[in-house]
Amino acid sequence: MTPDNCKAQFHEEGWLKCGTDPVLLQWLTHAIPAARAAVADPANAHWMRCQGTWFAGVNVLANDASGAVNGSGPLRGAIVETAAALGLPVQAWDRGQVSVIYPGYPKPRTGESDAAYRYRRDRDAAHVDGLHPVGDQRRRILSEPHAFVLGLPLGEAAADASPLVLWQGSHHIMRRALGAVLQDQPVERWGEVDLTEAYHAGRREVFETCARMCLHAGPGEAYLVHRLALHGVAPWTAGDDAPGEARMIAYFRPELPGPISDWIALP
Repeated sequence: MTPDNCKAQFHEEGWLKCGTDPVLLQWLTHAIPAARAAVADPANAHWMRCQGTWFAGVNVLANDASGAVNGSGPLRGAIVETAAALGLPVQAWDRGQVSVIYPGYPKPRTGESDAAYRYRRDRDAAHVDGLHPVGDQRRRILSEPHAFVLGLPLGEAAADASPLVLWQGSHHIMRRALGAVLQDQPVERWGEVDLTEAYHAGRREVFETCARMCLHAGPGEAYLVHRLALHGVAPWTAGDDAPGEARMIAYFRPELPGPISDWIALP
């Protein structure tokens, strides 16, 4: 895929995928043991959710800002070059999430309402990253203005072993829905604005009008997801003969380096 085609796909559909990359495979030889150690660390046991079927693992990968981990060099490769060519910030990486899904996902989380569980099961827990639920009423505010989502598989997994799910073109709808509320507020208050109704309305429109797709990849492959794209995780439907005992992916979500208004304004 040419750089122009990559740019067009990312901005029109909200995602792109790079094939197997030997540079990334070399980085994985260091990252995979570190990820497995993080999952096994008792200090991270609180990240196990959904009755043992999901290890959320937010920021548990011990990489530095260059992406180096466990003696590796900086995080490099075709996907990083592609992100840079798209104008995305790849100079300072957040600590990676290690997301592990096990057979049987999803089961209800502790304290999860029936409606929330049904949404997880039937709608893949679809969400836009950075919009955190706050308070008993779970009002949505912009807590973390991410620049993008980068997914790096850490092991072989079947295509139906809880892959990432996204709705193509959903970022256009979510930008319009959320931007309509934020544009009337001072930028310095954007982190306080209640986006709940706009968020829910945007999701409904996405479900009605956008194609749902599963994004499967293996070690050495990688994918980028637009920061405003609606995405989630499919239920585990793989059979007993599926490769591996779990689906493990490292996710990076660096925050935008510029003003919070870039969350809506940038392509």
